[in-house]
Amino acid sequence: MTDPRRVAALPVMPAMTLAMLLTGAAVGAQEAAVEDAPTFVIAHRGFSAVAPEHTFAAWDLALEAGADYLEQDLQLTADGVLVVLHDDTLERTGRGDGCAGPVRERTLDELGGCDVGTWFNQAHPDRARPEYVGLRIPTFRQVIERYVGRARFYVETKNPEEAPGMEIALIELLREFDLIGEQPGPPPAIVQSFSHASLLTIARLEPSLPRVQLLPGDYSAEATIGLLPRIAEYARGIGPSHRNVTAQLVQAAMATGLWVHPYTVNERARMQQMLALGTRGMFTDRPDLLRELLPGSR
Repeated sequence: MTDPRRVAALPVMPAMTLAMLLTGAAVGAQEAAVEDAPTFVIAHRGFSAVAPEHTFAAWDLALEAGADYLEQDLQLTADGVLVVLHDDTLERTGRGDGCAGPVRERTLDELGGCDVGTWFNQAHPDRARPEYVGLRIPTFRQVIERYVGRARFYVETKNPEEAPGMEIALIELLREFDLIGEQPGPPPAIVQSFSHASLLTIARLEPSLPRVQLLPGDYSAEATIGLLPRIAEYARGIGPSHRNVTAQLVQAAMATGLWVHPYTVNERARMQQMLALGTRGMFTDRPDLLRELLPGSR
């Protein structure tokens, strides 16, 4: 979830809007909406503690463990297809002839032979399974087709500056599967990014699609609090590192009507701390642990 880029040059908030956010009934209504929101179990790249990240094996296990949202990191291929892979290059999780280099320089067909399961068995022999060998990079369309109606999607635009058109392709797919717009319950799809420019593009193209501003791991609570009014102009929530989440940050975010969905929380005690602070969901490699702490919350 870490990213070296900064949330730089955030758009300046008009004074009138700032005043509305910080005073009066608008604040009360927004804060109440956040306080009343359910708490989400967000499976970080699937159940990635026990299966290769961003594979159907990991997402299937996450659903069995009680995840509310399945996370997908998006990359755009050279021929304009959205695929699900965390890194913008293939070396870390890819195995096979030619499975190297930037994803954006490869066509979908060229990615077809990449094995993204074997690395997990090599890295975690205690969790290795023979069925993980040979798992392939899924397209985002394949992910939606498999899970639509059974899961909600929490999508990250990765490296959007190097992948022009990523936001358009994403929104077209979400519209095709009716994952945008007013529906009962939690939103069927949420989009997050470290790139505020990408989130602004999505806001222009599809204002009703909820957006979350990811924050680098070295952003302190104090620095983040100072950004909240501007982030609230174009986003529905923030995604800070759990190490930087404090009671003051959560309270300030609620006061501006923003969710706080920290990443990546894998220890039961830390999950309990995040819940006690009032966060409304968190990313975890262990959705089973978080679900145990939220009985009946789905």
